[in-house]
Amino acid sequence: MATNNENEELFEPRFSFTNEMVSNLTAISEARTVVQNARLVPRWEVTLRREALLRTAHHSTAIEGNPLSLEEVTALAQGRKVMATRKAKQEVLNYLDALDEVPAFAEREPFISDDLLALHLTISTGTLDDPEDEGAFRRRQVVVANSATGEVVFTPPPTEEVPNLVDGLLEWFGSARAQELDPVIQAGVAHYRFVWIHPFADGNGRTARVLATLALYKRGFDVKRFFTLDDYYDQDRRGYYAALRAVDQSTLDLTSWLEYFTAGVALSISAVKDRIIGISKDVKALSEKGQIPLSERQMAIVEKMVDAGAITNREVRELFGISNRAALNELEKLMELGVVEKTGQGRSVQYVLI
Repeated sequence: MATNNENEELFEPRFSFTNEMVSNLTAISEARTVVQNARLVPRWEVTLRREALLRTAHHSTAIEGNPLSLEEVTALAQGRKVMATRKAKQEVLNYLDALDEVPAFAEREPFISDDLLALHLTISTGTLDDPEDEGAFRRRQVVVANSATGEVVFTPPPTEEVPNLVDGLLEWFGSARAQELDPVIQAGVAHYRFVWIHPFADGNGRTARVLATLALYKRGFDVKRFFTLDDYYDQDRRGYYAALRAVDQSTLDLTSWLEYFTAGVALSISAVKDRIIGISKDVKALSEKGQIPLSERQMAIVEKMVDAGAITNREVRELFGISNRAALNELEKLMELGVVEKTGQGRSVQYVLI
């Protein structure tokens, strides 16, 4: 593994697979299979994807102190007025831009330091005290300190070593060695190593998380882009920073960090699975029957049925404020698709999932 004094040595991550890590990767694989083979894939995938991007932007910037709520982030993204500082708003808008550009960055082969600088510029433009720090490697030594006590908790490598360390990381990032790893492990390694190098004066955490997202996207892990990890970090900030600090700096063994990272991915992708296809318990049936596109209204009806076990025409009318005929049309469409069936007679008629 490269160290502070081994600028020319190729980076090689050091870690061991543990039972916890293997268990997490197994859970991730199973959840991902369900998501990929989901029978009920709504036409509103764009809406789901946008919701995931908004949550990611909110949580990732909130980790570093941005005060905007998820509702305010959503309003800002929609072009509505939000009462906040210019910097707070710009951080969120920049992060959304960076996430939107992940597919374009993924096409850059190999992904080199100039691409990383461009990514940081997207994330940091108009938000740093010194504009010359935006999209540029740090020109001075920085430290990571406890915001409450001022205590220095980590000192990154010397400034003059940053370019070579970044090149070593990115060379590994695009190497056959990295591609042989599980994509989640690759993303976790890239995340930590980037934070350890701390190549920028500010915005390192946000850039590290986009880099991890990029690693997963490049490996085809989240082609639908419904997945977000930043909410897990934000809700467990203490655990997130503790996991980063727990890595032994004398060995830089990443095992404990990767246990935490894979656990976060497992929880997050399980939430995606539950959100999108909790309407079915039979994975085999999903793959056999193929995908059924549903409209947003149809998906809402199905989700209501999952919660209650069944739904009536009256409940559909009340759910959307529509006429009896319109409610029947929606239910009949779902019956034609083979998603629901009618039970009972007269006033006892209900609709249940097949």
